[in-house]
Amino acid sequence: MTGARRSAAAGAGRAGEAAAALHLEARGHRILERGFRARDGEIDLVTRDGDTIVFVEVKTRTGTAHGRPAEAVGALKRSRLLRAARLWLHRRGATESPCRFDVVEVLSRPGTGMVVEHLPDAFREGES
Repeated sequence: MTGARRSAAAGAGRAGEAAAALHLEARGHRILERGFRARDGEIDLVTRDGDTIVFVEVKTRTGTAHGRPAEAVGALKRSRLLRAARLWLHRRGATESPCRFDVVEVLSRPGTGMVVEHLPDAFREGES
């Protein structure tokens, strides 16, 4: 990927994360953190939905020619998200809190805006 394409993809990713955050807030989630980085991975959004801490992976695409955005959250990505989530919970003394892993798909289409789809409980620890 060239530098210009990488920069455009990063910009689209940030816009997708902002759209996802607004979408979740409109549905009652409270944003706890954005862009949590750990050595082994990153969590795009950490929210609270009632008593549940939600770790959210946001996938932004301009089309579905290569599959749905959520399909890009494979086993390696899930493993990294799980490790980062454990660290997040440990650092906040919240290891006993109920939590789940959601995916938010954002399709960015020129001229029509963004279409956001929330996939709650998209995967669980131990699933491959």
